Amino acid sequence: MSPALFNGSTNNHSNGINVFAKQTPDGFGTRAIHVGSEADPQTGAVIPSISLSTTYKQDGVGHHKGFEYSRSGNPNRNALETTLASLESGGAHALAFSSGSATTATILQSLGPNAHVVSVNDVYGGTFRYMARVASENQGLETTFVDLENADDETILATFRPNTKLVWIESPTNPTLRLIDIPRIVSLARSVPSSPLVLVDNTFLSPYYSSPLLQGADVVLHSLTKYVNGHSDVVMGALILPAHHAALTEKLRFLQNAIGAVPSAYDCWLAQRGAKTLHLRMKAHGTNALAVARALQRSPLVEEVIYPGLASHPRHELAYRSLSPHARKFVDAYVVQEGDGAGGFPYGGMISFRIRGGAEEADRFLRTTRLFTLAESLGGVESLAELPAQMTHGSIPPAERALLGIGDNLIRLSVGVEEAEDLVADIEQALQAAATSQVA
Repeated sequence: MSPALFNGSTNNHSNGINVFAKQTPDGFGTRAIHVGSEADPQTGAVIPSISLSTTYKQDGVGHHKGFEYSRSGNPNRNALETTLASLESGGAHALAFSSGSATTATILQSLGPNAHVVSVNDVYGGTFRYMARVASENQGLETTFVDLENADDETILATFRPNTKLVWIESPTNPTLRLIDIPRIVSLARSVPSSPLVLVDNTFLSPYYSSPLLQGADVVLHSLTKYVNGHSDVVMGALILPAHHAALTEKLRFLQNAIGAVPSAYDCWLAQRGAKTLHLRMKAHGTNALAVARALQRSPLVEEVIYPGLASHPRHELAYRSLSPHARKFVDAYVVQEGDGAGGFPYGGMISFRIRGGAEEADRFLRTTRLFTLAESLGGVESLAELPAQMTHGSIPPAERALLGIGDNLIRLSVGVEEAEDLVADIEQALQAAATSQVA
């Protein structure tokens, strides 16, 4: 992977212009399109070719062109990793994996035996499963789950131990969209003798809306399956680290190769293609989600809407404060242009809401949407809806789900990039259907 320049830009030749002379970083969308996708020096192709070869010719033992065996390195994976390091502001190193779960497993295995982790309690079900049922048995990992949104400093500090090696943050959390004050947690982690690493799962907001490394985090994790790829046709994950974590990066790269949970060249090619439109898609996801959230908020058939972009959300100010520099420019311009006094701003494409009633009403809603497909996952161009208690978070024990507020009437929406008025109409008709005994 090429070294980062100007927030990851490595494009050192373009139509004869030396971009190393550029004094300011290229914008997010420019980097997404150009970094890692330099024109092929032999053919001039502006899109990277797919390199399916598993092995590479050596001119002599150990003398090669940077590649030996595709598990250890592949041109498409290297190109994608270069793009990812550029897009995650503050990033310098990136590693791609065959899934988000493989990414989680690798970073936790890097902690070694008998380590302790402090994790946000409202964590993705698959992450909870790996911590509580796999790493605990296979490497003696102990995890303390804490409400990192609402717990006071003393409570959080009391959870740290001499062997605490990692703090695991999701913000917003999945599925209740709790917001964690990342700089605050980083400060607490730095204040204890064990000085654990702080990891942020940035899947829900993507590198477009949030830049955890700029807020002091040590590692950022993504399920690339979601927004970065954005087309529901790739399963992948990634870790991104800042320049000062070169040694940790090498350790993780060793594990990436040794464990072998690496993505295919074709999947890397697809994910890099998807990343080129990330900035455009995230703006559309956000504006659509805000429109849907407002419609849900107006409905008497909804108990609660959870969308930090709404002005009524209790952590709305933190949501604005946590925006990446490029997202803040977009949000500020959007608010000025909208100018209707409605309040709120686009903050990603994820909404959770509690439908009035229970499991029966939720089921009717989910079976009567026309554009929101009942399905797991999120972050694709198409809109999805699901019931976390029975789907994505079914692996969490019922008592713990109840404590987290993941009940049978909590519905999670992944708002796509369709026309906003069509999505609002679909939500409104499904709510009406859910309020009756008839199913469309």
